[in-house]
Amino acid sequence: MKGGARGEMGDEQFDFWNGAGGDAWVEMQPVLDRMLVGFEEMLAEAAVERGAERVLDVGCGAGATTLAIARRLGSGAVCTGVDISAAMIAAAKERAAYDDHPPRFLLADAATHSFGEAEFDLLVSRFGVMFFADPVAAFARLRDAVAVGGGLRFIAWRAPEENPFMTTGARAAAHLLPELPPPEPGAPGPFAFAAAGRVEEVLTGGGWTEIEVEPVDVPCAFRKADLLRYLARIGPIGQALREADDAKRAEVLDVVRAAYAPFVDGDEVRFTARCWSVEAENRRRRSGSTG
Repeated sequence: MKGGARGEMGDEQFDFWNGAGGDAWVEMQPVLDRMLVGFEEMLAEAAVERGAERVLDVGCGAGATTLAIARRLGSGAVCTGVDISAAMIAAAKERAAYDDHPPRFLLADAATHSFGEAEFDLLVSRFGVMFFADPVAAFARLRDAVAVGGGLRFIAWRAPEENPFMTTGARAAAHLLPELPPPEPGAPGPFAFAAAGRVEEVLTGGGWTEIEVEPVDVPCAFRKADLLRYLARIGPIGQALREADDAKRAEVLDVVRAAYAPFVDGDEVRFTARCWSVEAENRRRRSGSTG
């Protein structure tokens, strides 16, 4: 679900997504797919409405959104997913092998990879474009890969305080895990685009026009039976627990499990994801183009 790589994101992020982080996302992909299916459907519908034929899914992870779009558009379309995580790209390719008209998946840094000029008519991303160290440069380069008249559509998280499901664990376990860093506004990470003004600034700097940043509140759910495993593997708690001993791990998970009780509804975990739905257009040629 990330759109940068070692040169763009730095060694720490690159190593994380090609190590424990990427492995955890592959392991939890069935849970994450169920949780985020509403966004997958939103982006697939957007591709259909635009009549897209050449789609790039930036930070595609294990390929759920890329596959959904390819299935909706059918055999006449060419869909590509790109991600920095070797484990997730491998998982995406394995899933795609069973489709009649599979998309292609590319292990690369979307911010620096040399896509063909005007290779796509639509870029999409489900939580995959918030990790660029230099987002203006990244979106400018990605625009070069989009034909004039093509578009951009992505989903990004709004502010942490609007998304308690994303932050409850870290708050509840802060006294046990003092090394947990607080979210830094605007820094690369899940909440990099929490401010609508920041999104508009970045995209304008990258040469995109007709920018629309609209709030969307999407209900999400997954099985209660998967909650503890999710908390232990994904997000800041999951990262911190990779280095914890068994006693600390059990102590933290007891505290975090209790904190998430308000999100449990019968046999399911339910929450509302408060996000931005971002649209933009490429209405001019890339720099240096002629004719």
